[in-house]
Amino acid sequence: MSSPPGAFCLVLHTHLPYVLGHSTWPHGTSMLYDAAAECYLPLLRVFRRLAFDGIMPRVCVSLTPVVVEQLADERFKEWFPHYLTDRIQVAEANMGEFRYRGDLHLAYLAERWAAHYRELRQVYLEELDRDIIGAFRELQDQGAIEIMTSAATHGYLPLLYEDASVQAQIRQGVQTHQRHFGRHPRGFWLPECAYRPRTAWAPPRQVQPPNGHTWWRKGIEEFLGENGLDYFIVDAHMLGGGDPLPVDAHRDNTLGKLWGRITRRNEGPRPTWEKTEYWAYFVGSHFEDHPPVACLVRNEDVSHQVWSADFGYPGDGWYLEFHKKHLPGDHRYWRVTDDRNDLATKDAYSPEMAEARVREQAGHFVSTLHDALDGQPRPHGRRPVVCTPFDAELFGHWWHEGPAWLEQVIRWVHEDPSIEMMTGRQYLADTPPATALTLPEGSWGAGGGHHVWLNDETAWSWRRIYQAERRMVHLARAHAGESDDTLDGFIAQAARELLLLQASDWQFLISTGSAPDYSAHRLVAHHTDFNHAAELAERWARREVLSQDDWAYFGSLRDRDRIFPDVEPAWWAEVHHPA
Repeated sequence: MSSPPGAFCLVLHTHLPYVLGHSTWPHGTSMLYDAAAECYLPLLRVFRRLAFDGIMPRVCVSLTPVVVEQLADERFKEWFPHYLTDRIQVAEANMGEFRYRGDLHLAYLAERWAAHYRELRQVYLEELDRDIIGAFRELQDQGAIEIMTSAATHGYLPLLYEDASVQAQIRQGVQTHQRHFGRHPRGFWLPECAYRPRTAWAPPRQVQPPNGHTWWRKGIEEFLGENGLDYFIVDAHMLGGGDPLPVDAHRDNTLGKLWGRITRRNEGPRPTWEKTEYWAYFVGSHFEDHPPVACLVRNEDVSHQVWSADFGYPGDGWYLEFHKKHLPGDHRYWRVTDDRNDLATKDAYSPEMAEARVREQAGHFVSTLHDALDGQPRPHGRRPVVCTPFDAELFGHWWHEGPAWLEQVIRWVHEDPSIEMMTGRQYLADTPPATALTLPEGSWGAGGGHHVWLNDETAWSWRRIYQAERRMVHLARAHAGESDDTLDGFIAQAARELLLLQASDWQFLISTGSAPDYSAHRLVAHHTDFNHAAELAERWARREVLSQDDWAYFGSLRDRDRIFPDVEPAWWAEVHHPA
Protein backbone atom coordinates (compact mmCIF):
# COMPACT_ATOMS: atom_id res chain seq x y z
CA MET A 1 0.00 0.00 0.00
CA SER A 2 1.50 3.34 -1.02
CA SER A 3 2.07 6.10 1.50
CA PRO A 4 -0.67 8.71 1.72
CA PRO A 5 0.01 11.95 -0.14
CA GLY A 6 1.25 15.01 1.62
CA ALA A 7 -1.14 17.88 2.32
CA PHE A 8 -0.82 21.50 1.26
CA CYS A 9 -2.74 24.06 3.34
CA LEU A 10 -2.70 27.53 1.79
CA VAL A 11 -4.00 30.32 4.04
CA LEU A 12 -4.75 33.82 2.71
CA HIS A 13 -5.20 36.38 5.45
CA THR A 14 -7.33 39.35 4.41
CA HIS A 15 -7.29 42.41 6.61
CA LEU A 16 -7.56 46.20 6.51
CA PRO A 17 -8.43 48.65 9.27
CA TYR A 18 -11.80 50.39 9.42
CA VAL A 19 -11.55 53.23 6.90
CA LEU A 20 -15.12 53.92 5.74
CA GLY A 21 -15.95 57.48 6.68
CA HIS A 22 -12.37 58.21 7.78
CA SER A 23 -10.78 60.19 4.92
CA THR A 24 -10.32 58.93 1.37
CA TRP A 25 -6.80 59.35 -0.01
CA PRO A 26 -3.97 58.52 0.41
CA HIS A 27 -5.01 56.79 3.64
CA GLY A 28 -8.66 56.04 4.11
CA THR A 29 -11.42 54.58 1.94
CA SER A 30 -9.13 54.36 -1.08
CA MET A 31 -7.22 51.61 0.76
CA LEU A 32 -10.38 49.49 0.75
CA TYR A 33 -11.17 50.30 -2.90
CA ASP A 34 -7.65 49.32 -3.96
CA ALA A 35 -7.77 46.04 -2.05
CA ALA A 36 -11.21 45.13 -3.37
CA ALA A 37 -10.29 45.87 -6.99
CA GLU A 38 -6.75 44.52 -7.01
CA CYS A 39 -7.07 41.58 -4.61
CA TYR A 40 -10.56 40.48 -3.48
CA LEU A 41 -12.26 40.52 -6.89
CA PRO A 42 -9.31 38.87 -8.71
CA LEU A 43 -9.13 36.12 -6.06
CA LEU A 44 -12.87 35.55 -6.28
CA ARG A 45 -12.58 35.22 -10.04
CA VAL A 46 -9.79 32.64 -9.64
CA PHE A 47 -11.77 30.59 -7.13
CA ARG A 48 -14.99 30.75 -9.16
CA ARG A 49 -13.17 29.79 -12.35
CA LEU A 50 -11.53 26.80 -10.67
CA ALA A 51 -14.83 25.67 -9.15
CA PHE A 52 -16.53 25.99 -12.54
CA ASP A 53 -13.83 23.67 -13.95
CA GLY A 54 -14.54 21.12 -11.24
CA ILE A 55 -11.45 21.97 -9.16
CA MET A 56 -12.09 22.71 -5.49
CA PRO A 57 -9.35 25.21 -4.50
CA ARG A 58 -9.60 24.23 -0.81
CA VAL A 59 -7.90 27.43 0.25
CA CYS A 60 -8.38 28.90 3.73
CA VAL A 61 -9.41 32.53 3.40
CA SER A 62 -9.16 34.53 6.61
CA LEU A 63 -11.65 37.39 6.34
CA THR A 64 -11.35 39.64 9.36
CA PRO A 65 -14.68 40.86 10.78
CA VAL A 66 -13.73 44.50 10.17
CA VAL A 67 -13.16 43.79 6.46
CA VAL A 68 -16.39 41.79 6.19
CA GLU A 69 -18.40 44.60 7.77
CA GLN A 70 -16.95 47.19 5.40
CA LEU A 71 -17.49 45.16 2.22
CA ALA A 72 -21.10 44.56 3.28
CA ASP A 73 -21.68 48.23 4.15
CA GLU A 74 -24.15 50.01 1.85
CA ARG A 75 -21.79 52.98 1.61
CA PHE A 76 -19.08 50.79 0.09
CA LYS A 77 -21.55 49.18 -2.31
CA GLU A 78 -22.62 52.63 -3.51
CA TRP A 79 -19.14 54.22 -3.72
CA PHE A 80 -17.02 51.37 -5.11
CA PRO A 81 -18.46 51.39 -8.69
CA HIS A 82 -17.55 55.09 -8.95
CA TYR A 83 -13.97 54.18 -8.08
CA LEU A 84 -13.93 51.53 -10.83
CA THR A 85 -15.37 54.01 -13.33
CA ASP A 86 -12.67 56.51 -12.42
CA ARG A 87 -9.97 53.87 -13.01
CA ILE A 88 -11.43 53.23 -16.48
CA GLN A 89 -11.52 56.92 -17.35
CA VAL A 90 -7.95 57.46 -16.16
CA ALA A 91 -6.70 54.56 -18.29
CA GLU A 92 -8.54 55.93 -21.33
CA ALA A 93 -6.98 59.36 -20.77
CA ASN A 94 -3.53 57.75 -20.44
CA MET A 95 -4.15 55.88 -23.68
CA GLY A 96 -4.84 59.13 -25.54
CA GLU A 97 -1.79 60.76 -24.02
CA PHE A 98 0.52 57.88 -24.99
CA ARG A 99 -0.83 57.75 -28.54
CA TYR A 100 -0.29 61.47 -28.92
CA ARG A 101 3.34 60.97 -27.82
CA GLY A 102 3.75 58.08 -30.23
CA ASP A 103 4.39 55.52 -27.47
CA LEU A 104 2.18 52.75 -28.83
CA HIS A 105 3.33 50.09 -26.36
CA LEU A 106 2.30 52.18 -23.33
CA ALA A 107 -0.95 53.01 -25.14
CA TYR A 108 -1.54 49.26 -25.53
CA LEU A 109 -0.94 48.78 -21.78
CA ALA A 110 -3.35 51.62 -20.98
CA GLU A 111 -5.97 49.96 -23.16
CA ARG A 112 -5.42 46.75 -21.17
CA TRP A 113 -5.98 48.63 -17.91
CA ALA A 114 -9.22 50.13 -19.21
CA ALA A 115 -10.48 46.71 -20.32
CA HIS A 116 -9.41 45.19 -17.00
CA TYR A 117 -11.41 47.67 -14.92
CA ARG A 118 -14.42 47.47 -17.24
CA GLU A 119 -14.45 43.73 -16.64
CA LEU A 120 -14.11 44.16 -12.87
CA ARG A 121 -17.00 46.63 -12.87
CA GLN A 122 -19.16 44.20 -14.83
CA VAL A 123 -18.27 41.37 -12.44
CA TYR A 124 -19.02 43.46 -9.36
CA LEU A 125 -22.31 44.95 -10.57
CA GLU A 126 -23.77 42.11 -12.61
CA GLU A 127 -22.21 38.79 -11.63
CA LEU A 128 -21.86 39.51 -7.91
CA ASP A 129 -24.71 42.03 -7.58
CA ARG A 130 -22.39 44.20 -5.42
CA ASP A 131 -22.07 41.38 -2.88
CA ILE A 132 -18.42 40.35 -2.41
CA ILE A 133 -19.17 38.71 0.93
CA GLY A 134 -22.03 36.73 -0.62
CA ALA A 135 -19.64 35.44 -3.29
CA PHE A 136 -17.20 34.18 -0.64
CA ARG A 137 -20.11 32.63 1.27
CA GLU A 138 -21.29 30.81 -1.86
CA LEU A 139 -17.81 29.38 -2.46
CA GLN A 140 -17.66 28.11 1.10
CA ASP A 141 -21.11 26.55 0.80
CA GLN A 142 -19.87 24.73 -2.32
CA GLY A 143 -16.89 23.35 -0.38
CA ALA A 144 -14.44 25.29 -2.55
CA ILE A 145 -12.87 27.31 0.30
CA GLU A 146 -12.93 27.54 4.07
CA ILE A 147 -13.44 30.97 5.61
CA MET A 148 -11.63 31.67 8.87
CA THR A 149 -12.54 34.46 11.24
CA SER A 150 -10.34 36.65 13.40
CA ALA A 151 -10.51 39.16 16.25
CA ALA A 152 -13.12 41.85 15.66
CA THR A 153 -10.78 44.67 14.66
CA HIS A 154 -7.51 42.70 14.55
CA GLY A 155 -6.65 43.74 18.09
CA TYR A 156 -3.18 42.71 19.29
CA LEU A 157 -4.48 40.21 21.83
CA PRO A 158 -1.38 39.47 24.00
CA LEU A 159 -0.96 43.13 24.98
CA LEU A 160 -4.58 43.99 25.80
CA TYR A 161 -4.99 44.88 29.46
CA GLU A 162 -8.25 43.11 30.26
CA ASP A 163 -9.15 39.48 29.59
CA ALA A 164 -12.62 40.89 28.99
CA SER A 165 -11.19 42.75 25.97
CA VAL A 166 -9.67 39.55 24.57
CA GLN A 167 -13.01 37.82 25.13
CA ALA A 168 -14.92 40.62 23.38
CA GLN A 169 -12.58 40.74 20.37
CA ILE A 170 -12.98 36.98 19.85
CA ARG A 171 -16.72 36.78 20.54
CA GLN A 172 -17.46 39.65 18.19
CA GLY A 173 -15.34 37.94 15.55
CA VAL A 174 -17.31 34.70 15.88
CA GLN A 175 -20.66 36.49 15.98
CA THR A 176 -19.90 38.62 12.91
CA HIS A 177 -18.84 35.50 11.00
CA GLN A 178 -22.08 33.72 11.90
CA ARG A 179 -24.18 36.71 10.86
CA HIS A 180 -22.57 37.02 7.41
CA PHE A 181 -21.76 33.40 6.56
CA GLY A 182 -24.55 31.50 8.30
CA ARG A 183 -22.28 29.05 10.11
CA HIS A 184 -19.92 28.81 13.05
CA PRO A 185 -16.25 29.38 12.13
CA ARG A 186 -13.70 26.70 12.98
CA GLY A 187 -10.44 28.41 12.07
CA PHE A 188 -9.25 31.61 13.75
CA TRP A 189 -6.50 33.93 12.55
CA LEU A 190 -4.62 35.34 15.52
CA PRO A 191 -3.94 38.98 14.63
CA GLU A 192 -0.26 39.27 13.68
CA CYS A 193 -0.02 35.55 14.68
CA ALA A 194 0.45 36.96 18.20
CA TYR A 195 0.00 34.49 21.04
CA ARG A 196 0.25 34.52 24.82
CA PRO A 197 0.06 31.40 27.02
CA ARG A 198 -1.60 31.21 30.42
CA THR A 199 0.70 33.26 32.64
CA ALA A 200 1.09 35.66 35.54
CA TRP A 201 0.94 39.00 33.73
CA ALA A 202 1.83 42.62 34.37
CA PRO A 203 1.56 45.58 31.97
CA PRO A 204 4.68 46.25 29.88
CA ARG A 205 7.23 48.52 31.51
CA GLN A 206 7.10 51.00 28.61
CA VAL A 207 3.39 51.54 29.27
CA GLN A 208 3.00 51.35 33.03
CA PRO A 209 5.78 51.46 35.67
CA PRO A 210 6.05 48.12 37.48
CA ASN A 211 4.58 47.98 40.97
CA GLY A 212 5.17 44.31 41.71
CA HIS A 213 1.55 43.39 41.08
CA THR A 214 0.79 40.58 38.63
CA TRP A 215 -2.34 38.57 37.95
CA TRP A 216 -3.13 35.38 36.12
CA ARG A 217 -4.26 35.66 32.52
CA LYS A 218 -5.84 32.94 30.41
CA GLY A 219 -3.98 31.53 27.44
CA ILE A 220 -5.30 32.72 24.07
CA GLU A 221 -6.17 29.11 23.15
CA GLU A 222 -8.51 28.94 26.15
CA PHE A 223 -10.63 31.78 24.77
CA LEU A 224 -10.70 30.09 21.36
CA GLY A 225 -11.75 26.72 22.75
CA GLU A 226 -14.56 28.25 24.79
CA ASN A 227 -15.90 29.86 21.63
CA GLY A 228 -16.05 26.65 19.60
CA LEU A 229 -12.94 27.29 17.50
CA ASP A 230 -10.71 24.41 16.42
CA TYR A 231 -7.40 25.84 15.26
CA PHE A 232 -5.14 28.81 14.55
CA ILE A 233 -1.83 29.48 12.76
CA VAL A 234 1.55 30.18 14.37
CA ASP A 235 4.95 31.14 13.01
CA ALA A 236 7.68 28.50 12.91
CA HIS A 237 9.85 30.06 15.62
CA MET A 238 7.03 29.41 18.12
CA LEU A 239 8.00 25.73 18.12
CA GLY A 240 10.68 26.70 20.60
CA GLY A 241 8.22 25.85 23.40
CA GLY A 242 8.14 22.77 25.63
CA ASP A 243 8.51 19.17 24.52
CA PRO A 244 5.45 17.58 22.92
CA LEU A 245 3.21 15.63 25.28
CA PRO A 246 1.47 12.54 23.80
CA VAL A 247 -2.32 12.82 24.00
CA ASP A 248 -5.44 10.93 22.99
CA ALA A 249 -8.16 12.76 21.08
CA HIS A 250 -11.76 11.77 21.78
CA ARG A 251 -14.03 12.40 18.81
CA ASP A 252 -17.25 13.36 20.55
CA ASN A 253 -17.93 15.84 17.72
CA THR A 254 -19.93 18.04 20.07
CA LEU A 255 -21.43 21.15 18.47
CA GLY A 256 -19.60 20.36 15.24
CA LYS A 257 -16.11 20.53 16.76
CA LEU A 258 -13.48 18.13 15.52
CA TRP A 259 -12.70 16.89 19.03
CA GLY A 260 -14.74 16.75 22.17
CA ARG A 261 -11.84 16.34 24.60
CA ILE A 262 -8.17 15.37 24.71
CA THR A 263 -6.36 13.67 27.57
CA ARG A 264 -2.74 12.99 28.45
CA ARG A 265 -1.39 9.63 27.34
CA ASN A 266 0.99 8.23 29.93
CA GLU A 267 1.66 4.89 28.29
CA GLY A 268 3.77 4.00 25.27
CA PRO A 269 6.88 5.60 23.81
CA ARG A 270 7.07 9.35 23.37
CA PRO A 271 6.95 10.27 19.65
CA THR A 272 10.27 11.48 18.29
CA TRP A 273 8.93 12.82 15.00
CA GLU A 274 6.49 15.44 16.21
CA LYS A 275 8.28 18.74 16.82
CA THR A 276 8.36 20.00 13.27
CA GLU A 277 6.44 22.44 11.10
CA TYR A 278 5.00 19.50 9.15
CA TRP A 279 2.57 18.42 11.88
CA ALA A 280 -0.28 20.02 13.80
CA TYR A 281 -0.35 20.21 17.60
CA PHE A 282 -2.85 20.67 20.37
CA VAL A 283 -1.92 23.80 22.32
CA GLY A 284 -1.53 24.60 25.98
CA SER A 285 -0.64 23.28 29.39
CA HIS A 286 -4.23 23.30 30.70
CA PHE A 287 -5.88 21.79 27.63
CA GLU A 288 -7.92 19.32 29.67
CA ASP A 289 -9.76 22.24 31.29
CA HIS A 290 -11.31 23.53 28.05
CA PRO A 291 -12.25 22.22 24.60
CA PRO A 292 -9.01 21.48 22.75
CA VAL A 293 -7.55 23.82 20.15
CA ALA A 294 -4.87 22.93 17.60
CA CYS A 295 -2.30 24.98 15.73
CA LEU A 296 -0.83 24.67 12.27
CA VAL A 297 2.70 25.97 11.76
CA ARG A 298 3.94 28.24 8.96
CA ASN A 299 6.49 26.40 6.83
CA GLU A 300 9.42 28.77 6.53
CA ASP A 301 11.27 27.08 3.68
CA VAL A 302 8.28 26.93 1.34
CA SER A 303 6.83 30.32 2.33
CA HIS A 304 10.26 31.82 1.67
CA GLN A 305 9.72 31.27 -2.07
CA VAL A 306 7.03 33.94 -1.99
CA TRP A 307 7.89 36.14 1.01
CA SER A 308 11.64 36.62 0.57
CA ALA A 309 12.58 40.17 -0.37
CA ASP A 310 15.70 38.86 -2.13
CA PHE A 311 14.51 35.61 -3.72
CA GLY A 312 10.69 35.73 -3.66
CA TYR A 313 8.76 35.43 -6.90
CA PRO A 314 7.12 38.91 -6.69
CA GLY A 315 10.53 40.53 -7.17
CA ASP A 316 11.07 38.93 -10.57
CA GLY A 317 12.24 41.49 -13.13
CA TRP A 318 9.42 40.75 -15.58
CA TYR A 319 6.60 41.44 -13.10
CA LEU A 320 4.73 44.72 -12.80
CA GLU A 321 6.57 47.31 -10.72
CA PHE A 322 4.36 48.43 -7.82
CA HIS A 323 6.09 51.66 -6.89
CA LYS A 324 6.43 53.44 -10.25
CA LYS A 325 3.10 54.99 -11.23
CA HIS A 326 2.06 57.31 -14.02
CA LEU A 327 0.62 60.69 -13.06
CA PRO A 328 -2.14 61.58 -13.16
CA GLY A 329 -4.08 58.45 -12.22
CA ASP A 330 -1.46 56.14 -10.68
CA HIS A 331 -1.74 53.34 -13.25
CA ARG A 332 1.43 51.27 -13.58
CA TYR A 333 3.16 50.68 -16.92
CA TRP A 334 6.61 49.44 -15.99
CA ARG A 335 8.18 46.20 -14.82
CA VAL A 336 10.46 45.49 -11.86
CA THR A 337 13.42 45.25 -14.28
CA ASP A 338 16.10 44.94 -11.56
CA ASP A 339 16.63 45.45 -7.84
CA ARG A 340 18.04 48.97 -8.11
CA ASN A 341 16.08 51.68 -6.32
CA ASP A 342 16.13 54.16 -9.21
CA LEU A 343 12.59 54.05 -10.64
CA ALA A 344 13.76 56.02 -13.68
CA THR A 345 15.58 52.91 -14.94
CA LYS A 346 12.47 50.73 -15.15
CA ASP A 347 11.58 49.20 -18.54
CA ALA A 348 8.09 48.99 -19.97
CA TYR A 349 5.94 46.09 -18.81
CA SER A 350 5.47 43.03 -21.04
CA PRO A 351 2.31 41.05 -20.12
CA GLU A 352 3.38 38.13 -22.31
CA MET A 353 6.75 37.72 -20.59
CA ALA A 354 5.13 38.08 -17.15
CA GLU A 355 2.65 35.32 -18.04
CA ALA A 356 5.52 33.02 -19.00
CA ARG A 357 7.24 33.69 -15.68
CA VAL A 358 4.00 32.90 -13.82
CA ARG A 359 3.94 29.41 -15.31
CA GLU A 360 7.63 28.80 -14.66
CA GLN A 361 7.46 29.91 -11.05
CA ALA A 362 4.22 28.06 -10.34
CA GLY A 363 5.99 24.92 -11.53
CA HIS A 364 8.98 25.72 -9.35
CA PHE A 365 6.71 26.18 -6.32
CA VAL A 366 5.02 22.80 -6.84
CA SER A 367 8.47 21.24 -7.15
CA THR A 368 9.41 22.90 -3.85
CA LEU A 369 6.31 21.37 -2.24
CA HIS A 370 7.47 17.95 -3.45
CA ASP A 371 10.95 18.47 -2.05
CA ALA A 372 9.53 19.52 1.30
CA LEU A 373 7.03 16.67 1.65
CA ASP A 374 8.96 13.77 0.12
CA GLY A 375 11.47 13.57 2.93
CA GLN A 376 8.95 13.62 5.76
CA PRO A 377 8.10 10.47 7.76
CA ARG A 378 4.57 9.09 7.63
CA PRO A 379 4.24 7.13 10.88
CA HIS A 380 1.10 5.02 11.16
CA GLY A 381 -0.15 6.37 7.83
CA ARG A 382 -0.25 9.99 9.02
CA ARG A 383 0.29 12.57 6.31
CA PRO A 384 2.57 15.60 6.76
CA VAL A 385 1.34 19.07 5.85
CA VAL A 386 2.93 22.18 4.41
CA CYS A 387 1.09 25.24 5.72
CA THR A 388 1.85 28.55 3.99
CA PRO A 389 0.00 31.61 5.31
CA PHE A 390 0.26 34.86 3.35
CA ASP A 391 -1.36 38.27 3.48
CA ALA A 392 -4.06 38.04 0.82
CA GLU A 393 -3.35 41.60 -0.33
CA LEU A 394 0.00 40.37 -1.67
CA PHE A 395 -1.92 38.59 -4.42
CA GLY A 396 -3.01 41.22 -6.91
CA HIS A 397 -2.37 44.41 -4.96
CA TRP A 398 1.36 44.22 -4.24
CA TRP A 399 2.02 41.41 -6.72
CA HIS A 400 -0.13 42.01 -9.78
CA GLU A 401 0.48 38.54 -11.20
CA GLY A 402 -0.17 36.83 -7.84
CA PRO A 403 -3.73 35.61 -8.57
CA ALA A 404 -2.64 34.08 -11.91
CA TRP A 405 0.30 32.37 -10.18
CA LEU A 406 -2.01 31.06 -7.47
CA GLU A 407 -4.47 29.66 -10.00
CA GLN A 408 -1.71 27.84 -11.86
CA VAL A 409 -0.32 26.35 -8.63
CA ILE A 410 -3.77 25.04 -7.61
CA ARG A 411 -4.38 23.55 -11.05
CA TRP A 412 -1.07 21.70 -11.02
CA VAL A 413 -1.49 20.49 -7.45
CA HIS A 414 -4.93 19.22 -8.41
CA GLU A 415 -3.34 17.06 -11.11
CA ASP A 416 -0.58 15.79 -8.80
CA PRO A 417 -1.31 12.43 -7.10
CA SER A 418 1.22 12.99 -4.31
CA ILE A 419 -0.03 16.36 -2.99
CA GLU A 420 -3.54 17.19 -1.87
CA MET A 421 -4.91 20.68 -1.28
CA MET A 422 -6.67 20.66 2.09
CA THR A 423 -8.22 23.36 4.25
CA GLY A 424 -7.14 23.53 7.86
CA ARG A 425 -10.28 21.81 9.09
CA GLN A 426 -10.01 19.08 6.44
CA TYR A 427 -6.41 18.33 7.37
CA LEU A 428 -7.12 18.18 11.10
CA ALA A 429 -10.07 15.84 10.52
CA ASP A 430 -7.82 13.63 8.40
CA THR A 431 -4.70 13.75 10.62
CA PRO A 432 -5.54 14.87 14.18
CA PRO A 433 -2.60 15.98 16.32
CA ALA A 434 -0.98 13.27 18.42
CA THR A 435 0.72 15.64 20.87
CA ALA A 436 0.06 18.80 22.85
CA LEU A 437 2.65 21.55 22.90
CA THR A 438 3.22 24.54 25.16
CA LEU A 439 3.85 27.60 22.99
CA PRO A 440 5.89 30.61 24.10
CA GLU A 441 4.70 34.19 23.81
CA GLY A 442 5.39 35.77 20.43
CA SER A 443 4.21 36.90 17.00
CA TRP A 444 5.24 36.80 13.35
CA GLY A 445 6.57 40.34 13.55
CA ALA A 446 10.22 41.26 13.19
CA GLY A 447 12.20 39.52 15.92
CA GLY A 448 9.31 37.22 16.76
CA GLY A 449 8.12 39.38 19.67
CA HIS A 450 5.93 42.44 20.26
CA HIS A 451 8.43 45.15 19.27
CA VAL A 452 6.66 46.21 16.06
CA TRP A 453 3.53 47.03 18.09
CA LEU A 454 5.09 48.08 21.40
CA ASN A 455 8.09 50.42 21.33
CA ASP A 456 9.07 53.93 22.35
CA GLU A 457 7.05 55.41 19.48
CA THR A 458 3.82 53.54 20.33
CA ALA A 459 3.84 53.19 24.14
CA TRP A 460 1.60 56.27 24.43
CA SER A 461 -1.12 54.52 22.43
CA TRP A 462 -1.22 51.60 24.86
CA ARG A 463 -1.69 53.97 27.81
CA ARG A 464 -4.81 55.30 26.11
CA ILE A 465 -6.03 51.80 25.24
CA TYR A 466 -5.56 50.59 28.82
CA GLN A 467 -7.46 53.58 30.23
CA ALA A 468 -10.34 52.91 27.84
CA GLU A 469 -10.37 49.18 28.62
CA ARG A 470 -10.67 49.78 32.36
CA ARG A 471 -13.42 52.35 31.86
CA MET A 472 -15.33 50.01 29.56
CA VAL A 473 -15.23 47.19 32.12
CA HIS A 474 -16.50 49.56 34.82
CA LEU A 475 -19.23 50.90 32.52
CA ALA A 476 -20.42 47.42 31.50
CA ARG A 477 -20.50 46.16 35.08
CA ALA A 478 -22.19 49.26 36.47
CA HIS A 479 -25.11 49.00 34.06
CA ALA A 480 -25.38 45.24 33.50
CA GLY A 481 -28.97 44.08 33.38
CA GLU A 482 -30.50 47.56 33.07
CA SER A 483 -33.31 47.93 30.53
CA ASP A 484 -32.87 51.29 28.83
CA ASP A 485 -32.52 51.39 25.05
CA THR A 486 -30.89 54.83 25.02
CA LEU A 487 -28.34 53.88 27.66
CA ASP A 488 -27.65 50.63 25.80
CA GLY A 489 -27.04 52.63 22.62
CA PHE A 490 -24.46 54.87 24.29
CA ILE A 491 -22.61 51.92 25.85
CA ALA A 492 -22.70 49.91 22.61
CA GLN A 493 -21.15 52.82 20.69
CA ALA A 494 -18.47 53.14 23.35
CA ALA A 495 -17.75 49.44 22.84
CA ARG A 496 -17.40 49.96 19.07
CA GLU A 497 -14.98 52.84 19.58
CA LEU A 498 -12.91 50.73 21.98
CA LEU A 499 -12.71 47.87 19.48
CA LEU A 500 -11.62 50.31 16.75
CA LEU A 501 -9.08 51.87 19.11
CA GLN A 502 -7.58 48.41 19.76
CA ALA A 503 -6.81 47.65 16.10
CA SER A 504 -3.20 46.49 15.70
CA ASP A 505 -2.92 48.48 12.46
CA TRP A 506 -2.31 51.80 14.16
CA GLN A 507 0.90 50.76 15.94
CA PHE A 508 2.09 48.85 12.87
CA LEU A 509 1.67 51.86 10.58
CA ILE A 510 3.48 54.09 13.09
CA SER A 511 6.40 51.70 13.65
CA THR A 512 6.94 51.01 9.95
CA GLY A 513 6.57 54.66 8.96
CA SER A 514 3.84 53.74 6.47
CA ALA A 515 1.23 56.20 7.76
CA PRO A 516 2.31 57.51 11.20
CA ASP A 517 0.32 60.75 11.16
CA TYR A 518 -2.90 59.15 9.96
CA SER A 519 -2.58 56.34 12.51
CA ALA A 520 -1.84 58.67 15.40
CA HIS A 521 -4.87 60.74 14.43
CA ARG A 522 -7.09 57.64 14.34
CA LEU A 523 -5.83 56.49 17.75
CA VAL A 524 -6.50 59.84 19.36
CA ALA A 525 -9.87 60.20 17.62
CA HIS A 526 -11.20 56.79 18.67
CA HIS A 527 -9.93 57.30 22.21
CA THR A 528 -11.70 60.67 22.35
CA ASP A 529 -14.89 59.27 20.84
CA PHE A 530 -14.86 56.33 23.28
CA ASN A 531 -14.59 58.63 26.28
CA HIS A 532 -17.28 60.94 24.90
CA ALA A 533 -19.71 58.03 24.35
CA ALA A 534 -18.92 56.67 27.82
CA GLU A 535 -19.53 60.11 29.32
CA LEU A 536 -22.89 60.37 27.54
CA ALA A 537 -23.85 56.98 28.98
CA GLU A 538 -22.87 58.03 32.49
CA ARG A 539 -24.68 61.38 32.24
CA TRP A 540 -27.80 59.70 30.87
CA ALA A 541 -27.71 57.18 33.72
CA ARG A 542 -27.58 60.11 36.19
CA ARG A 543 -30.73 61.54 34.53
CA GLU A 544 -28.91 64.60 33.18
CA VAL A 545 -30.44 66.44 30.25
CA LEU A 546 -28.31 66.12 27.11
CA SER A 547 -27.91 69.11 24.81
CA GLN A 548 -28.76 69.30 21.12
CA ASP A 549 -25.02 69.27 20.42
CA ASP A 550 -24.66 66.05 22.43
CA TRP A 551 -27.33 64.32 20.37
CA ALA A 552 -25.90 65.65 17.08
CA TYR A 553 -22.42 64.44 18.02
CA PHE A 554 -23.67 61.00 18.98
CA GLY A 555 -25.80 60.67 15.84
CA SER A 556 -22.84 61.56 13.62
CA LEU A 557 -20.57 59.15 15.49
CA ARG A 558 -23.03 56.28 15.26
CA ASP A 559 -23.58 56.89 11.55
CA ARG A 560 -19.87 57.04 10.74
CA ASP A 561 -18.71 54.08 12.86
CA ARG A 562 -21.67 51.80 12.21
CA ILE A 563 -19.66 48.59 12.50
CA PHE A 564 -20.83 45.57 14.57
CA PRO A 565 -24.57 46.21 15.06
CA ASP A 566 -24.73 43.18 17.38
CA VAL A 567 -21.95 44.17 19.79
CA GLU A 568 -22.74 43.09 23.37
CA PRO A 569 -21.34 45.24 26.21
CA ALA A 570 -21.97 42.30 28.57
CA TRP A 571 -18.78 40.72 27.16
CA TRP A 572 -16.81 43.30 29.16
CA ALA A 573 -18.85 42.80 32.35
CA GLU A 574 -17.71 39.26 33.15
CA VAL A 575 -14.93 36.98 31.95
CA HIS A 576 -16.16 33.43 31.54
CA HIS A 577 -13.97 30.83 33.26
CA PRO A 578 -11.36 33.31 34.54
CA ALA A 579 -7.82 32.10 35.07
